[in-house]
Amino acid sequence: MKRFLPVLVFLLLLSSISLADEGMWMLDGLKKMDWKTLKEKGIELNAKDIYNPKGSDISDAVIQLGGGTGTFVSPKGLILTNHHVAYGAIQRQSSAEQDFINNGFLAKTTRDEIPAKGYQARLCVEMKDVTKKILKGVSQDMSYGERYEILEKNKRELREAAETEDFIQASVQEMLSGTQYYLFKYFVIKDIRLVYAPPRSVGEYGGDIDNWMWPRHTGDFSFMRAYVDRNGKPAEFSEDNIPYKPEKYLKISINGIKENDFTMVIGYPGNTMRYRTSYSINLWEHSSYPRTIDFCKTNITALEELAGEDRDLQIKYASRIKGLNNVLKNNQGMVEGLKKSRLLERKRNQEKKFKAFLKKKSKLQKKYGNVLPEIEKIYADLNTYHEKQNFLGYVMGSSQLLGNANYIYRWSIERKKKQADREPGFSDKNVSRVKKNIIQQKDLIDIPADKKLLAIWIEKAGDLPEGQKIEAVEKIIQGKTGKERKMLAQAFVEEVFSKTIFTDFDASLDLFKNSKEEIDRMNDPLIKFAAELQKESEQIQDKYDIFVGAVYKLRPPLIRGMYEWKKSSLYPDANGTIRFTYGFVKGYSPRDAVKYGWVTTLKGVVDKNTGEEPFDNPDELTRLYQEKDFGKYADKNLNDVPVNFLHDTDITGGNSGSSVLNGKGEIIGLVFDGNYESMTSDFQFDPALTRTISVDSRYIIFITEKLGKADNVLKELEIVQ
Repeated sequence: MKRFLPVLVFLLLLSSISLADEGMWMLDGLKKMDWKTLKEKGIELNAKDIYNPKGSDISDAVIQLGGGTGTFVSPKGLILTNHHVAYGAIQRQSSAEQDFINNGFLAKTTRDEIPAKGYQARLCVEMKDVTKKILKGVSQDMSYGERYEILEKNKRELREAAETEDFIQASVQEMLSGTQYYLFKYFVIKDIRLVYAPPRSVGEYGGDIDNWMWPRHTGDFSFMRAYVDRNGKPAEFSEDNIPYKPEKYLKISINGIKENDFTMVIGYPGNTMRYRTSYSINLWEHSSYPRTIDFCKTNITALEELAGEDRDLQIKYASRIKGLNNVLKNNQGMVEGLKKSRLLERKRNQEKKFKAFLKKKSKLQKKYGNVLPEIEKIYADLNTYHEKQNFLGYVMGSSQLLGNANYIYRWSIERKKKQADREPGFSDKNVSRVKKNIIQQKDLIDIPADKKLLAIWIEKAGDLPEGQKIEAVEKIIQGKTGKERKMLAQAFVEEVFSKTIFTDFDASLDLFKNSKEEIDRMNDPLIKFAAELQKESEQIQDKYDIFVGAVYKLRPPLIRGMYEWKKSSLYPDANGTIRFTYGFVKGYSPRDAVKYGWVTTLKGVVDKNTGEEPFDNPDELTRLYQEKDFGKYADKNLNDVPVNFLHDTDITGGNSGSSVLNGKGEIIGLVFDGNYESMTSDFQFDPALTRTISVDSRYIIFITEKLGKADNVLKELEIVQ
């Protein structure tokens, strides 16, 4: 059999990376960039200063944290990240009596620092190309399903071989649509604590109204700390643990910035889709994003109705609602941006031109001519079950207890297998992680919310089109509509929750020891429902695995064909792995006759103040402004404290909390958002509109000192002035 080795093509593509402001670049490719031009633009470092696998470098200070990014800023494991990245930790430690969300939090000593429940810090300690190992056994003539199975098996074996310690996690990620594969190993710190968070009226000033919008006036930052055991190894929370000593921490500059200054960002961007076909974009624009918008709106409304005026419940749901609102606005912006930019139409035109190009080149036509028609075919098949796939996820994901029941039911089947033969997510280490999550749910879960959301999504699943209906749901709603269907869904959920063992977290943890036969004999109604849903989910998954296998096979030749056509350098889509990007401080013009400056100031914070949430600026902050008590944090050209600034670095979700660095590698700000007009940058980078919104480091230190009175935090920082 002839093996497929696309890595050679990828290396060809990256043999000379041209300088471009667009791109989230792999760290091991930095040495191929045009450093002469970069230095002319303002960087004072070398590639090895940023990433050096054989020594200490800036990337050693950057961690993945709570769905975002953080940076070590002291030799005692102090972490700088966003307020919204740390928000879950703040919320989980808050109550009506001790409201850290509204009032903020400060630990004056390390003894006062409180656990950030559910948080881990992941530090990338190794990355390497494993393309040949992942493609071992793959041939061009095998079926899509066979290809998927071999790739997943090879990935699983590599991950498990790499996870030599309990505190080491590994992942295998594809680059350039499967043209190359990388293994990433992470050192996982399990004890993270909250140190300082400003009050909500600073940390999320403007709330959902200003979210994704410019001009912004938000102090979106917090400080946390990483702890390890006395041997320097990661351990669960213990009073005996000591602050982690990072190999590298970064200095914070308050020297200021100006328009056109060089900036760079190292962080963990989530996902971009810049090489997707029109068929993928069509699915996102007309199905996936609209469905997610409905999901977010439905859940937000339900949770807000449940909370009412109960401050304890408002706090309990706060992090969840905040996350849903963020996704909602993002997806609304995506749909609006895709329509406004007519990206789908332009992609279709691009594909027509690509096909026309191939027809003129007989050898290339033979190689790549069938790729787009095959991709069209697999997306047509995906559309026959995509709605059902989504709703199975909504129903199963609406209830944490149902999720627990489903996992334990599946574990009772998987536990009999050898680790190498288990489905993804069921290694011994993953099972241990799930157990810990269930323990944490004791304090976090709200049963009435769990019940309400499950009932809502059972009811809504009844609207699925013929051919995509969920049998387990249809048995409940009995073909009814309107109020009758709603009553049947609610009655089912009430009945199930009154009889299930899963409302008892300790008892449900004991079930991990049970065999499939013992689980079945329990006749637990929540497990029975989970099993019925799982059966249908597996049928869908079998089809989807074939789709993924097809994608694995078809996207690499599409990338190669596009390269033959365009002859331009390519960078891998973001996929949650550590990346480097750079750009310059600059404003933008979103529409005719409108031009946005690059910076906002404390004056703008005060001007926006209405005294009511989300524009309820703290009185003390207003006093500081009125008395011009700016200390050393005022910009001499602005005669004010800069708050937020714009720059054209290429980022996406997951970069939240990434430090913005100047040419010397000093922190000058903190990434916390993108602008609404560039939502579609996940699909296309627009240099005229794509902007990153960051908190100026001077505002961070100004708030920490003047409002927070956090002198103990400031003493730890190495501040350049």
